[in-house]
Amino acid sequence: MALLRQVYTLMFRRSSTFALSIVVGAVFFERVFDQVGDAVFEHMNQGKLWKHIKHNYEKSSEE
Repeated sequence: MALLRQVYTLMFRRSSTFALSIVVGAVFFERVFDQVGDAVFEHMNQGKLWKHIKHNYEKSSEE
């Protein structure tokens, strides 16, 4: 109960801090969700994306 009381007094007591915590939480969630989605996409398409196969098509400096 003490932890909930501290959270209430720090974040939810005033409307401005409540709104700020929602905005910060949304930005944090968006960043994490985007990075996880990109990681899953790259894992599912390993070996098919340009950054994985471009060495096959680029000219080397030795030629």
